[in-house]
Amino acid sequence: MPQLILGSTSPFRKALLDKLGIPFTTDPPHTDESRLPGESPDQLVQRLAEAKAREVATRHPNALIIGSDQVACVNGSILGKPGNRENAIAQLSASVGKTVAFHTGLCLYNSAGSRRQIAVEHFSVRFRDLTTDQIERYVDRERPFDCAGSFKSEGFGITLFSSLDGRDPNALVGLPLIMLVEMLAAEGIILP
Repeated sequence: MPQLILGSTSPFRKALLDKLGIPFTTDPPHTDESRLPGESPDQLVQRLAEAKAREVATRHPNALIIGSDQVACVNGSILGKPGNRENAIAQLSASVGKTVAFHTGLCLYNSAGSRRQIAVEHFSVRFRDLTTDQIERYVDRERPFDCAGSFKSEGFGITLFSSLDGRDPNALVGLPLIMLVEMLAAEGIILP
């Protein structure tokens, strides 16, 4: 099996990839994640997932590189990582009673043959009606400042939702494993 490298600094993506039980290493990409003018959420996450994989591939010429990127959207607006308590409370308050759509771009790049597979996985969550006090308690407990949409579904964030909709709940955390297993199979890595 070729060397498998996760091009990410995310401990959440690393924990998801660990679930597959295959050896891998991580190498953080250094990619400008700015949105281009007129770029749709799907175009943005595809471009960034591929850019991350290609950037990491410059250091690993004979490897399979996994690049991933995610954005959350509510009412047509992209929610980034809040960065602080106030922004997290504002993002969650804007999501109350609404559906938040997640777009997760995934790229598997074979640096030996310069082949790439790239796709977008969609997943959505419907937020419950929440009070400001509930939102503040959640933010203070989880501190989701580095998470698009201001929540961690793998933790206490699951309590914020009334429903989930999508093929792969791992996509919500940032690494769609079902799609990744399909991409790995196309590279000859069959699991289990």
